[in-house]
Amino acid sequence: QVQLVESGGGLVQPGGSLRLSCAASGRTVNPYHAMGWFRQAPGKEREFVAAISWSGGTTSYTASVKGRFTISRDNAKNTMYLEMNSLKPEDTAVYYCNVGASVRVVTDGGGDYWGQGTQVIVSS
Repeated sequence: QVQLVESGGGLVQPGGSLRLSCAASGRTVNPYHAMGWFRQAPGKEREFVAAISWSGGTTSYTASVKGRFTISRDNAKNTMYLEMNSLKPEDTAVYYCNVGASVRVVTDGGGDYWGQGTQVIVSS
């Protein structure tokens, strides 16, 4: 069983920055797992944001965040990060951490393990 705990959300003004973290613990079926971020805005379906392979050598982003968000991970700390810059009101959502067998699995809807989410509000 894998436990995922997100942190770092909060209220930020448009144009500001936030750094989300996802701490993983427990055991995954595939030790060389990919990880990713999803988000769900009020009244909308959950959507893919970014994914990263075990080595960090492969990343994937949804078009609306390319150039503004950066996903990274520190396997020694079992932690994944999402650096969010130039934030816009439309980035407001609950952000969820996910673990999957590969980047493709994550980008195609996510693997089996999810965190509880962290709220990001972008507003002046």
